[in-house]
Amino acid sequence: MANDASPRWDRKMQQRLVRGEAAALGELYDRFASLVHGLAHRVLDDEEAADRVTRDIFVQIWEHPEAYDANQGPLRSWIASIAHRQAVRRLRESEAQFLGEDAAPERIEKKVRAASAAARADYIRNSMPASLRAALELAYFKHLDYRQTAADLGVTEDEARRRLRLGLQLLSTAHQVPGQSAPLPHAGPGRAL
Repeated sequence: MANDASPRWDRKMQQRLVRGEAAALGELYDRFASLVHGLAHRVLDDEEAADRVTRDIFVQIWEHPEAYDANQGPLRSWIASIAHRQAVRRLRESEAQFLGEDAAPERIEKKVRAASAAARADYIRNSMPASLRAALELAYFKHLDYRQTAADLGVTEDEARRRLRLGLQLLSTAHQVPGQSAPLPHAGPGRAL
């Protein structure tokens, strides 16, 4: 997946936030606000609620920059996971309010799982290298097969199949429950990637 920044940048940004540099928060916001807002909007399907989640996330980061552990992964992933958890929590609360306190919890959880998987798929798609994303978009949106995708991208058919396979493998992880391994997708009979 593509990196927004190096681990060194992540550590320096955290140090600046710990020191209370307002300019660091501004840089962080400029870099990741669209990611946070996009994830929140995908889960909540509500512009105002996504705006609130975005504000809340950056306030939380400003107040607790030491909560980020660079050993656990990139700053981008940490911010995305906070945004996702916050949006899911808000979705559960709003669904419980909307459906009533005695609404079937499985109905709420089904909606939460679907929204979470869609948000994870968006995040994965937007984070993957441009070469994989381009191949998937040609195959999915333009309905091109791997031969046509190879021709459009100017790569070999083997390279097009490799890009499509890897992109699909990455996307397949969007539907797995965190902490659970996902089976790798296969093309099925008569459908070579």
